[in-house]
Amino acid sequence: MIKFDVICRISGEVKFTADIDCAEDAPRSAKLGLAVKWGLKNNANLRNANLSDANLSDANLSGANLRNANLRNANLWNANLRNANLWNANLSD
Repeated sequence: MIKFDVICRISGEVKFTADIDCAEDAPRSAKLGLAVKWGLKNNANLRNANLSDANLSDANLSGANLRNANLRNANLWNANLRNANLWNANLSD
Protein backbone atom coordinates (compact mmCIF):
# COMPACT_ATOMS: atom_id res chain seq x y z
CA MET A 1 0.00 0.00 0.00
CA ILE A 2 1.15 3.49 -0.82
CA LYS A 3 -0.32 6.92 -0.16
CA PHE A 4 -1.29 9.11 -3.11
CA ASP A 5 -2.50 12.71 -2.96
CA VAL A 6 -5.33 14.04 -5.11
CA ILE A 7 -4.76 17.74 -5.71
CA CYS A 8 -7.16 20.66 -6.15
CA ARG A 9 -6.76 22.06 -9.66
CA ILE A 10 -7.40 25.62 -8.43
CA SER A 11 -5.45 26.00 -5.19
CA GLY A 12 -2.93 23.17 -5.59
CA GLU A 13 -3.82 21.96 -2.10
CA VAL A 14 -4.33 18.29 -1.27
CA LYS A 15 -8.02 17.37 -1.45
CA PHE A 16 -7.47 13.93 0.07
CA THR A 17 -4.82 11.27 0.44
CA ALA A 18 -5.72 7.77 -0.72
CA ASP A 19 -4.27 4.46 0.43
CA ILE A 20 -3.87 2.47 -2.77
CA ASP A 21 -2.49 -0.96 -3.55
CA CYS A 22 -0.02 -0.07 -6.27
CA ALA A 23 3.69 -0.19 -7.01
CA GLU A 24 5.57 3.02 -6.21
CA ASP A 25 6.90 3.16 -9.79
CA ALA A 26 3.48 2.65 -11.45
CA PRO A 27 2.39 5.36 -13.91
CA ARG A 28 0.76 8.45 -12.38
CA SER A 29 -2.39 7.78 -14.43
CA ALA A 30 -2.82 4.36 -12.80
CA LYS A 31 -2.17 5.70 -9.29
CA LEU A 32 -4.57 8.60 -9.80
CA GLY A 33 -7.26 6.28 -11.12
CA LEU A 34 -6.92 4.04 -8.07
CA ALA A 35 -6.95 7.08 -5.78
CA VAL A 36 -10.19 8.36 -7.35
CA LYS A 37 -11.82 4.96 -6.93
CA TRP A 38 -10.63 4.91 -3.29
CA GLY A 39 -12.00 8.42 -2.83
CA LEU A 40 -15.41 7.46 -4.15
CA LYS A 41 -15.61 4.52 -1.76
CA ASN A 42 -14.66 6.86 1.10
CA ASN A 43 -17.04 9.73 0.19
CA ALA A 44 -14.29 12.12 -0.91
CA ASN A 45 -15.42 15.23 -2.76
CA LEU A 46 -13.85 15.35 -6.24
CA ARG A 47 -15.05 18.90 -6.95
CA ASN A 48 -12.19 20.98 -8.42
CA ALA A 49 -9.88 17.94 -8.43
CA ASN A 50 -7.06 17.69 -10.95
CA LEU A 51 -7.79 14.31 -12.55
CA SER A 52 -5.99 14.93 -15.84
CA ASP A 53 -4.64 11.78 -17.45
CA ALA A 54 -6.29 9.54 -14.81
CA ASN A 55 -7.11 6.00 -15.82
CA LEU A 56 -10.77 5.82 -14.86
CA SER A 57 -11.79 3.03 -17.22
CA ASP A 58 -14.59 0.92 -15.76
CA ALA A 59 -14.90 3.33 -12.79
CA ASN A 60 -18.29 3.77 -11.18
CA LEU A 61 -18.54 7.57 -11.05
CA SER A 62 -22.32 7.51 -10.72
CA GLY A 63 -23.43 10.47 -8.64
CA ALA A 64 -19.87 11.76 -8.15
CA ASN A 65 -19.34 15.49 -7.68
CA LEU A 66 -16.89 16.27 -10.50
CA ARG A 67 -17.88 19.93 -10.75
CA ASN A 68 -14.96 22.00 -12.09
CA ALA A 69 -12.76 18.88 -12.13
CA ASN A 70 -9.98 18.66 -14.70
CA LEU A 71 -10.55 15.41 -16.59
CA ARG A 72 -8.45 16.38 -19.60
CA ASN A 73 -7.01 13.27 -21.28
CA ALA A 74 -8.61 11.03 -18.63
CA ASN A 75 -9.48 7.53 -19.77
CA LEU A 76 -13.22 7.31 -19.18
CA TRP A 77 -13.77 4.19 -21.29
CA ASN A 78 -16.72 2.24 -19.95
CA ALA A 79 -16.96 4.54 -16.89
CA ASN A 80 -20.41 5.01 -15.36
CA LEU A 81 -21.08 8.78 -15.27
CA ARG A 82 -24.82 8.51 -14.63
CA ASN A 83 -26.00 11.41 -12.45
CA ALA A 84 -22.44 12.66 -12.01
CA ASN A 85 -22.14 16.42 -11.62
CA LEU A 86 -19.90 17.43 -14.55
CA TRP A 87 -20.81 21.14 -14.50
CA ASN A 88 -17.85 23.11 -15.85
CA ALA A 89 -15.61 20.03 -15.83
CA ASN A 90 -12.82 19.97 -18.40
CA LEU A 91 -13.48 16.91 -20.57
CA SER A 92 -11.24 17.85 -23.49
CA ASP A 93 -9.24 15.19 -25.30
